[in-house]
Amino acid sequence: MAVLKVIEVLANSSQSWEDATRNAVKEASKSVKNIRSAYINEQTCVVDGDNITQFRVNVKITFEVK
Repeated sequence: MAVLKVIEVLANSSQSWEDATRNAVKEASKSVKNIRSAYINEQTCVVDGDNITQFRVNVKITFEVK
């Protein structure tokens, strides 16, 4: 039986929500091993005038504890 833990990570990107998600997983993988999945809990963006300047995600990352 595997033991799984979930952490919550906030990340952003100037490109897209997908890129922000990649950033979250990439940053988490520096200190967390055995990542199994990423669940996008929330998406928001920063708007300046009529332009989106930042895409932000709140990601729940699941990993196996060995």
